[in-house]
Amino acid sequence: MDEINQLAIYLHEKFAIELTENMSMDELQGKLAQHINYLIDHDFERLINLLYTVDVSESKLKNLLEGHSGVDAGLIIAILIIERQLQKIKTRRETKQGNFDSDEELW
Repeated sequence: MDEINQLAIYLHEKFAIELTENMSMDELQGKLAQHINYLIDHDFERLINLLYTVDVSESKLKNLLEGHSGVDAGLIIAILIIERQLQKIKTRRETKQGNFDSDEELW
């Protein structure tokens, strides 16, 4: 399964976003940004909990939001969520394929 499909499944399960098959990364990002903006306006506490669960860097998020004040906050947050999930997918794949020289490197 490719990264975009894995990401789409995750976003559907975690954020309850309705997605169609074969969406592009830009489409996924746009759908997630819309959902994030909804959460900003209607359920900010849930957004904070989701960001914590996804493990988005708080300092990175803060710096990006401050540095890009004219950019849609939902889009910035969506990009960070997608970036973090792709990192996790890559790490899982590398771990599963045994790309480590020794067990010690797994820690």
